Amino acid sequence: MAKGAKKAATPQGDRVVAVHRRARFDYDLGDRYEAGMVLIGSEARSLRDHAPDLTDSWVDVHSGEAWLKGMRIPPMQHAAFGHEERRPRKLLLNRKEIDKLRIAVEREGMTLIATKCYFKNGRAKVEIAVARGKKVHDKRQTLKERTADREAQQAMRRARH
Repeated sequence: MAKGAKKAATPQGDRVVAVHRRARFDYDLGDRYEAGMVLIGSEARSLRDHAPDLTDSWVDVHSGEAWLKGMRIPPMQHAAFGHEERRPRKLLLNRKEIDKLRIAVEREGMTLIATKCYFKNGRAKVEIAVARGKKVHDKRQTLKERTADREAQQAMRRARH
């Protein structure tokens, strides 16, 4: 680097690492929460380099703590100390948020799923949603609505030309 030259600043905004795309299809999503994750060094580096797998991840609330389970973070090839791919990871939430989530799961029969993983100001965050599983006929209805919307958009485009 030449004398007086400055390094390029790293962006301080959000950088999405992974999105659980099937979540909207498989679940009716309700409230969403942002939670920090407690990670070890190799996990944080691996999150920056490789996309994690959110498809089978869920949040478990017990004894006043929230834990993210089932999220797969692939290990780094050249890390001196590897990590377990699917180990439970503690989530950082406010006490009131944890209580709301616990009530939603216990009383209302909802489930908590991870919908997005991203970096915000250099910190690893995960977006979790309170969700209710869809039945097969609900999924079919979603597909019909999506197909009808797509056909209407195509008809409007054809009418313009």
